[in-house]
Amino acid sequence: MTFCRVNSSLEAAPTRKRRLRGADTTSEVMRFLFLHNNFPGQFKNLAPAFAKRPGWSAAAIGGPTSRALPDIPLVKTTSRRPRSGHPFASEFESDVARAEQAMYAAASLRSEGFAPDVVIGHSGWGLMLPMREIFPKARIVSYCEWYYGAGGADIGFDPEFPAPTLDSRIRLRARNAGIALGALEADVRVSPTYWQRKQFPEAMRRRIHVAHDGVDPAPLDAAPPRFALPDGETVLPGEEIVTFVTRSLEPYRGFHIFCRALRRILARRPTARALIVGNDGVSYGMQSQMGGWRKQMRSELGDAVDWRRVHFLGRVPYKSFCSLLKVSSAHVYLTYPFVLSWSLIEALMAGCLVVASDTDPVREVIRDGENGVLTPFFDVESLADRVIEALADPARHDARRATARRLARRDFDFATVAEPAWRELALG
Repeated sequence: MTFCRVNSSLEAAPTRKRRLRGADTTSEVMRFLFLHNNFPGQFKNLAPAFAKRPGWSAAAIGGPTSRALPDIPLVKTTSRRPRSGHPFASEFESDVARAEQAMYAAASLRSEGFAPDVVIGHSGWGLMLPMREIFPKARIVSYCEWYYGAGGADIGFDPEFPAPTLDSRIRLRARNAGIALGALEADVRVSPTYWQRKQFPEAMRRRIHVAHDGVDPAPLDAAPPRFALPDGETVLPGEEIVTFVTRSLEPYRGFHIFCRALRRILARRPTARALIVGNDGVSYGMQSQMGGWRKQMRSELGDAVDWRRVHFLGRVPYKSFCSLLKVSSAHVYLTYPFVLSWSLIEALMAGCLVVASDTDPVREVIRDGENGVLTPFFDVESLADRVIEALADPARHDARRATARRLARRDFDFATVAEPAWRELALG
């Protein structure tokens, strides 16, 4: 078994009496191990914050796409195709293959003297499965992001696409095997929203805490209020700019609904433009029959949309994303009932007027008319009209913008809310 080490500078662990529950750990020597297949993932703020505390240190194990963070040694596992087996077990086979990789990586860290007091990892991908055996004295914290179901959430939500077959529903159920094992072996389980916790079976759900990852507002505050388009043009606040941000342009995040709304928005607001961030791949759900949902929507809508005023930006650097939010007149966030995107919290924290789908778990964050606007996911005309209203009378929504900014910082600020909550959960 092979793996690539990004940083191997690990000091030997000193002899010490480990104190967790109820202890004053401000100067206690503590070691943390983070696991995420795409590290840092949800731990992008938490891992550095823990590593910077006096006497604390951290290491990480991640998959091939992981990236190192300063002062956090990272062991990257290699990818390996599992042996062919029953199709219902394909995801679990992949989890077990990754678990084997994580086992060797963790054993290597242990042999170099790194014995974590706390292991914090994502319950998906199988990385957490061997941790109890490798580090039996460690406190294990499992990040419970999602538990797959065959109905009542994302699956079967959109009638535009075929309902899942019996085979696909059983395969989805089986996909939870590794997730469940990763969570059940933990001492502490954490979900980022109440609705995401609700997706887990009752026997597990009642033992899951809710603590969001948190957002650092500093980059949003520091971002200049101007955005440079690829052709060199600079967009400034006050222009009629509609923003839409997602990792991938796909139906799970309402891209098809947004494109259909653009027809009405751009027709009613002749100077408005849409700035769209996202790649042409698929992160969740079905592939497009035309090789990409952007291509498919352009084919469907044709000349009904003035595509000259629609700017597809692909992926942008985070600093540019923060500046994009500063020039937004209306930020559209749509999602199936699924995991909550960081971009929604960031848009609210930046003071955007967010027009969002009235779906779970968005309802946990936005109260219609108070800190944003909710509209039915499938109601294209309602979405368009809410955006048109925002563009036509920006001052009318100033109070909502201010409330959005205030509540987002009150509830999701990393330093004052998320980090203390996670620290308490990690230490017991």
